[in-house]
Amino acid sequence: MTKIYYFSGTGNSLWSAKKIAQIIGEPCELFNIGIEAEKDEIIIDAQAVVFVYPSYAYGLPLILRRFVKKAVFKTPYLAAFVTYGTDPGGTQAELSRILKKKKIGSLYFGKIPAMENYIPFFGPPDEKNIANRSAMQEKASEKAARYVIERQTNKINTFRPLSSFFSFLFSFGVKIFYKSYKVNDKCNGCGICEKVCPVAAISMKGNRPLFSGKCENCVACIDICPLRAIQFGRARFGTRGYCHPGIDIKELGRGN
Repeated sequence: MTKIYYFSGTGNSLWSAKKIAQIIGEPCELFNIGIEAEKDEIIIDAQAVVFVYPSYAYGLPLILRRFVKKAVFKTPYLAAFVTYGTDPGGTQAELSRILKKKKIGSLYFGKIPAMENYIPFFGPPDEKNIANRSAMQEKASEKAARYVIERQTNKINTFRPLSSFFSFLFSFGVKIFYKSYKVNDKCNGCGICEKVCPVAAISMKGNRPLFSGKCENCVACIDICPLRAIQFGRARFGTRGYCHPGIDIKELGRGN
């Protein structure tokens, strides 16, 4: 049994996780970290474990960091793949430092290029760039699956002080970023933002989204909002969003 754990906001990591599972074949099972992280006890028992997740400011999403630290691993092999738009920085180095304490026999750390989806900083992507990055992601995901099948291993440099610094700043900022999310009068209370949130950080109150401190700042709500009614940073009202072209929005959030 191969168990694949993913964390995904706008579908990049979910798509790669599904692609890897498809190539590996049975028996293989997908797990949504947004749901699994809520368990009181996390025991991961499998012949092989795969993690697929995004890079947030050169580091791990907070929920993934907590999940891995809490988990008990009963597996001889673990492969971790980071999806990234611009540069994953020291994301893998951070995970490697955590996993070294878990005494897993064999480890592999890989990278999967994908479309940059953090529009509050980088702005909206264009269609040509989405197509190019999606093609790159598909090839890298196929290679990732083969690496898992072949049980490949590697070692990476875990000393990434600059990345650790940026990740620390982002981790601190995430605790307050949600307070800066704004909703305009175009919001019709459809609740899609609540449904696509991977960590259940949004609740509808009076047909308006209410953001909470559980927010990971994945900005799925901003990217997916059909009326472009949520604003944060450079993602102004009306800014075009992004969802992986191979993922239906119904697959996002906690539906898997």
